[in-house]
Amino acid sequence: MDDGQPIFLQIAQQLEGEILDGSLGEETQVPSINALAAFHRINPATALKGVNLLVDAGVLYKRRGIGMFVAAGARARLLEQRRAEFADAHVRPLVDRARGLGLTHSELTDMIAKEMNR
Repeated sequence: MDDGQPIFLQIAQQLEGEILDGSLGEETQVPSINALAAFHRINPATALKGVNLLVDAGVLYKRRGIGMFVAAGARARLLEQRRAEFADAHVRPLVDRARGLGLTHSELTDMIAKEMNR
């Protein structure tokens, strides 16, 4: 666990990571709130808060009496969200900086292609 970030967010990000890397497939049951709480040695309410973030985002859903499951299309939604966040955090600033340096589209594309091929 990372001390710089609320635990419930870390729980949500951990589950997102497992969905993105394929450890938790669509329609797969996720660990119970109590199992998450016991594993991380946290209050179940904290684990529930993290899971509810993913429920609210449509990544997880509840089957009454059974548990939480990964929603169909969850991985695609998470990838789309992460790509948009990547563009906001990295691509837009890169393009702004390239414009400031007078780089052309072609020059920037060539630089990126070289880095991608390293």
